[in-house]
Amino acid sequence: VGHRGASGYRPEHTVGAYELAVQMGADVIEPDLVPTKDGHLVARHENEISGTTDVSTRPEFASRRTTKSIDGVKVTGWFTEDFTLRELKTLRAVERLPQVRTRNTLYNGLFDVPTLQEVIDLAKRLSREHRRTIGVIPETKHPTYFKRIGLPLEPRVIEIVKRNGLDRPDGRLILQSFEPTSARTLDRALR
Repeated sequence: VGHRGASGYRPEHTVGAYELAVQMGADVIEPDLVPTKDGHLVARHENEISGTTDVSTRPEFASRRTTKSIDGVKVTGWFTEDFTLRELKTLRAVERLPQVRTRNTLYNGLFDVPTLQEVIDLAKRLSREHRRTIGVIPETKHPTYFKRIGLPLEPRVIEIVKRNGLDRPDGRLILQSFEPTSARTLDRALR
Protein backbone atom coordinates (compact mmCIF):
# COMPACT_ATOMS: atom_id res chain seq x y z
CA VAL A 1 0.00 0.00 0.00
CA GLY A 2 1.36 3.39 -1.00
CA HIS A 3 0.05 5.08 2.15
CA ARG A 4 -0.11 8.79 1.21
CA GLY A 5 2.10 7.70 -1.69
CA ALA A 6 5.82 7.17 -1.23
CA SER A 7 5.84 9.83 1.47
CA GLY A 8 9.36 8.97 2.60
CA TYR A 9 10.59 10.12 -0.81
CA ARG A 10 8.17 12.81 -2.06
CA PRO A 11 5.76 15.24 -0.37
CA GLU A 12 2.76 13.14 0.66
CA HIS A 13 -0.54 13.12 -1.19
CA THR A 14 0.98 14.31 -4.47
CA VAL A 15 0.94 12.73 -7.90
CA GLY A 16 4.73 12.36 -7.58
CA ALA A 17 4.39 10.43 -4.31
CA TYR A 18 1.69 8.15 -5.72
CA GLU A 19 3.63 7.48 -8.95
CA LEU A 20 6.80 6.63 -7.06
CA ALA A 21 4.91 4.33 -4.69
CA VAL A 22 3.66 2.30 -7.66
CA GLN A 23 7.14 2.27 -9.25
CA MET A 24 8.42 0.89 -5.93
CA GLY A 25 5.84 -1.93 -6.06
CA ALA A 26 2.71 -0.63 -4.36
CA ASP A 27 -0.48 -2.27 -5.62
CA VAL A 28 -2.76 0.44 -4.23
CA ILE A 29 -2.48 4.13 -3.43
CA GLU A 30 -4.12 5.67 -0.39
CA PRO A 31 -5.43 9.25 -0.49
CA ASP A 32 -7.03 10.91 2.52
CA LEU A 33 -10.06 12.93 1.42
CA VAL A 34 -11.20 16.38 2.52
CA PRO A 35 -13.56 18.78 0.69
CA THR A 36 -13.12 22.20 -0.83
CA LYS A 37 -15.58 25.05 -0.26
CA ASP A 38 -17.32 24.12 -3.52
CA GLY A 39 -17.60 20.42 -2.62
CA HIS A 40 -14.71 18.86 -4.54
CA LEU A 41 -12.76 16.11 -2.79
CA VAL A 42 -9.00 16.60 -2.58
CA ALA A 43 -6.17 14.47 -1.23
CA ARG A 44 -4.68 15.97 1.94
CA HIS A 45 -3.74 14.33 5.23
CA GLU A 46 -5.81 16.95 7.06
CA ASN A 47 -8.08 19.82 6.09
CA GLU A 48 -5.63 22.25 7.73
CA ILE A 49 -3.10 22.82 4.94
CA SER A 50 -0.39 25.16 6.24
CA GLY A 51 2.00 22.23 6.74
CA THR A 52 1.40 20.57 3.37
CA THR A 53 1.10 23.55 1.01
CA ASP A 54 2.65 26.96 0.51
CA VAL A 55 -0.54 28.75 1.64
CA SER A 56 1.21 30.52 4.54
CA THR A 57 3.52 32.30 2.07
CA ARG A 58 0.67 33.52 -0.11
CA PRO A 59 -0.35 37.09 0.86
CA GLU A 60 -3.63 36.87 -1.08
CA PHE A 61 -4.81 34.19 1.36
CA ALA A 62 -3.46 35.70 4.62
CA SER A 63 -6.91 36.80 5.78
CA ARG A 64 -8.21 33.21 5.67
CA ARG A 65 -6.04 32.09 8.57
CA THR A 66 -8.41 31.14 11.36
CA THR A 67 -8.97 28.85 14.34
CA LYS A 68 -11.52 26.04 14.19
CA SER A 69 -12.56 23.15 16.37
CA ILE A 70 -12.02 19.94 14.39
CA ASP A 71 -13.39 16.89 16.19
CA GLY A 72 -13.01 18.68 19.52
CA VAL A 73 -9.45 19.94 18.93
CA LYS A 74 -8.71 23.64 18.33
CA VAL A 75 -6.59 24.07 15.21
CA THR A 76 -5.23 27.31 13.75
CA GLY A 77 -4.31 27.65 10.12
CA TRP A 78 -5.81 27.53 6.65
CA PHE A 79 -8.51 24.97 5.81
CA THR A 80 -9.52 23.32 2.54
CA GLU A 81 -13.19 24.05 3.20
CA ASP A 82 -12.44 27.79 2.98
CA PHE A 83 -11.02 27.53 -0.56
CA THR A 84 -12.64 26.76 -3.91
CA LEU A 85 -10.96 24.07 -5.97
CA ARG A 86 -9.72 26.74 -8.36
CA GLU A 87 -8.03 28.60 -5.49
CA LEU A 88 -6.61 25.42 -3.98
CA LYS A 89 -5.10 24.45 -7.34
CA THR A 90 -2.95 27.61 -7.22
CA LEU A 91 -1.21 26.28 -4.09
CA ARG A 92 1.86 24.08 -4.28
CA ALA A 93 2.52 21.03 -2.12
CA VAL A 94 5.38 21.05 0.39
CA GLU A 95 6.93 18.44 2.68
CA ARG A 96 4.92 18.10 5.91
CA LEU A 97 7.87 16.93 8.04
CA PRO A 98 10.89 18.85 6.70
CA GLN A 99 13.04 18.16 9.78
CA VAL A 100 12.51 14.40 9.37
CA ARG A 101 12.31 14.07 5.58
CA THR A 102 14.80 16.76 4.59
CA ARG A 103 15.43 15.35 1.11
CA ASN A 104 11.72 15.67 0.30
CA THR A 105 12.03 19.45 0.47
CA LEU A 106 13.79 19.24 -2.91
CA TYR A 107 10.32 18.57 -4.34
CA ASN A 108 8.55 21.47 -2.61
CA GLY A 109 6.51 23.43 -5.12
CA LEU A 110 6.60 20.82 -7.89
CA PHE A 111 3.12 19.38 -7.32
CA ASP A 112 -0.37 20.72 -6.76
CA VAL A 113 -3.16 19.30 -4.60
CA PRO A 114 -4.82 16.43 -6.49
CA THR A 115 -8.53 15.72 -6.53
CA LEU A 116 -10.00 12.27 -5.94
CA GLN A 117 -10.85 12.14 -9.64
CA GLU A 118 -7.23 12.88 -10.53
CA VAL A 119 -6.05 10.11 -8.19
CA ILE A 120 -8.46 7.64 -9.83
CA ASP A 121 -7.31 8.74 -13.29
CA LEU A 122 -3.70 8.31 -12.16
CA ALA A 123 -4.40 4.78 -10.91
CA LYS A 124 -5.96 3.91 -14.28
CA ARG A 125 -2.96 5.32 -16.16
CA LEU A 126 -0.47 3.57 -13.89
CA SER A 127 -2.38 0.30 -14.32
CA ARG A 128 -1.89 0.54 -18.10
CA GLU A 129 1.76 1.61 -17.85
CA HIS A 130 2.72 -1.09 -15.35
CA ARG A 131 0.44 -3.76 -16.85
CA ARG A 132 -1.14 -4.57 -13.49
CA THR A 133 -4.14 -3.36 -11.57
CA ILE A 134 -3.43 -0.38 -9.31
CA GLY A 135 -6.17 0.14 -6.77
CA VAL A 136 -7.20 3.13 -4.70
CA ILE A 137 -8.01 3.09 -0.97
CA PRO A 138 -9.47 6.51 -0.11
CA GLU A 139 -10.10 7.46 3.51
CA THR A 140 -12.78 9.94 4.54
CA LYS A 141 -11.26 12.40 7.04
CA HIS A 142 -13.39 14.07 9.73
CA PRO A 143 -16.74 13.13 8.10
CA THR A 144 -18.85 14.21 11.10
CA TYR A 145 -17.23 17.65 11.14
CA PHE A 146 -17.76 18.10 7.40
CA LYS A 147 -21.37 16.94 7.58
CA ARG A 148 -21.99 19.45 10.39
CA ILE A 149 -20.71 22.35 8.24
CA GLY A 150 -22.74 21.29 5.19
CA LEU A 151 -20.00 19.51 3.22
CA PRO A 152 -20.77 15.80 3.71
CA LEU A 153 -18.12 13.59 2.12
CA GLU A 154 -20.12 10.44 1.44
CA PRO A 155 -22.49 11.66 -1.33
CA ARG A 156 -19.58 13.00 -3.36
CA VAL A 157 -17.50 9.83 -2.81
CA ILE A 158 -20.45 7.68 -3.91
CA GLU A 159 -21.03 9.81 -7.01
CA ILE A 160 -17.36 9.67 -8.08
CA VAL A 161 -17.08 5.93 -7.44
CA LYS A 162 -20.18 5.21 -9.53
CA ARG A 163 -19.23 7.63 -12.31
CA ASN A 164 -15.88 5.85 -12.67
CA GLY A 165 -17.40 2.37 -12.80
CA LEU A 166 -15.71 1.36 -9.54
CA ASP A 167 -18.89 0.27 -7.76
CA ARG A 168 -17.96 -3.40 -7.95
CA PRO A 169 -16.43 -5.83 -5.47
CA ASP A 170 -13.17 -6.47 -7.33
CA GLY A 171 -10.73 -4.70 -4.99
CA ARG A 172 -9.83 -1.82 -7.33
CA LEU A 173 -11.37 0.55 -4.81
CA ILE A 174 -11.68 0.03 -1.07
CA LEU A 175 -13.15 2.80 1.06
CA GLN A 176 -12.09 3.42 4.64
CA SER A 177 -12.98 5.69 7.52
CA PHE A 178 -12.18 5.90 11.20
CA GLU A 179 -15.80 6.93 11.76
CA PRO A 180 -18.23 3.97 11.68
CA THR A 181 -21.18 6.09 10.49
CA SER A 182 -19.26 7.16 7.38
CA ALA A 183 -18.12 3.60 6.68
CA ARG A 184 -21.68 2.26 7.07
CA THR A 185 -23.11 4.95 4.76
CA LEU A 186 -20.56 4.07 2.08
CA ASP A 187 -21.09 0.32 2.59
CA ARG A 188 -24.86 0.61 2.15
CA ALA A 189 -24.55 2.67 -1.03
CA LEU A 190 -21.76 0.80 -2.78
CA ARG A 191 -20.75 -2.77 -3.54
